[in-house]
Amino acid sequence: MASVGERGVALTGEGGFLPEMIKAVLERGLQAELTEHLGYDKGDRAGHGSGNSRNGTSPKTVATEVGDLRLDQPRDRNSTFASALIPKGARRLGGLDEIIISLYAGGMTIRDIQHHLESTLGTELSHETISKITDAVADEVLTWQNRPLESFYPVIYLDALVVKIRDGAHVTNRHAHIAVGVDPDGVKHVLGIWVQANEGAKFWASVCAQLANRGVKDVLIVCCDGLTGFPEAIEATWPLAAVQTCVVHLIRASMRFVSYTDRKPVAAALKPIYTAANEDAALMAFTAFADSTWGKKYPAAVATWENAWDRFIPFLAFGPALRKVIYTTNSIESLNYQLRKVIKNRGHFPNDAAAVKLLWLAIRNIEDKRARERAKEAGVPKGKRKAPGKLVEGATIQGWKAALGELALVYPDRMNQYL
Repeated sequence: MASVGERGVALTGEGGFLPEMIKAVLERGLQAELTEHLGYDKGDRAGHGSGNSRNGTSPKTVATEVGDLRLDQPRDRNSTFASALIPKGARRLGGLDEIIISLYAGGMTIRDIQHHLESTLGTELSHETISKITDAVADEVLTWQNRPLESFYPVIYLDALVVKIRDGAHVTNRHAHIAVGVDPDGVKHVLGIWVQANEGAKFWASVCAQLANRGVKDVLIVCCDGLTGFPEAIEATWPLAAVQTCVVHLIRASMRFVSYTDRKPVAAALKPIYTAANEDAALMAFTAFADSTWGKKYPAAVATWENAWDRFIPFLAFGPALRKVIYTTNSIESLNYQLRKVIKNRGHFPNDAAAVKLLWLAIRNIEDKRARERAKEAGVPKGKRKAPGKLVEGATIQGWKAALGELALVYPDRMNQYL
């Protein structure tokens, strides 16, 4: 490599070592394909009178990961030769499409990708070409969005994040509704993504109905935020499901009425409520908070807990292992955090389908990145590993075996029906 640098030989770009090497390999491959097609080697007298022969070459330019390659593509006189190495009409070689999709999944716009490829690889692709490459995954997204689901998920998390969609001459805020289900093995799965103008209970009811139509017959616990009408929307589809309001969302909602300087002591005063041993103890702690200085100073915070009490208390009936799993929607919030970074880079989307496509690609991209980081640390003791755990597909919830055991005690008949 040092000698290459001293001689000033470029690895990539026009006239670079790698493009020239790949060009030579591809042209030899094309010649070998033509030989197999004709049935005789170049110059072999066996080709006389065969009815077909070589007929020179045609120039062809293809875009690759190392830049544009100008190839001499061989022809036959009868025009029956079709290369499998570089199919007819192909303008890009394998690998470049994957790069474009990866850049798009990272939040880059089509124009950003166009400029990046031109400045780094010297490859000029039109806006329409790049758009078609990213649109090629649309069928895959649609298949994923409508795939059959398991009949039973012990826990499902429902949440939404804001995305910006262009609507004519304006950009409006819409909500990307995301459902994550935990199967009996403790493995998390993103069940679907739906974009709607508002995060309303009516639309969540349609989401639950779609999940049921795709095969979800029963859910033990559904974790969600405190949106008005949300529990009723869930129970309309799964009447036996216990609806657990996310405690973190509830704390945040009550903190909206608390001044910034008082938030730490108020949060400390609220902690005995959601860490109580049972419902009676939680009610005593709540009464004490309501009668305290903080409760009297911030009656709106007290009212927030009062209004959500029936949906807050279900998890208090469970043991520590199951409480840890269902008291918050953090299992989906961790996913949303990663997705928000991609959305922020991207800005706004031309339509709902583009938003769903990018979110799906981002989920796949996040998983691939984390898998590579974990692979680097294979063999390293667990206590010294720094790579993040799996985010969604194939991610096993920590402590799920203990939580599953508690669920089996609380819902023995329903658990035995599906396990």
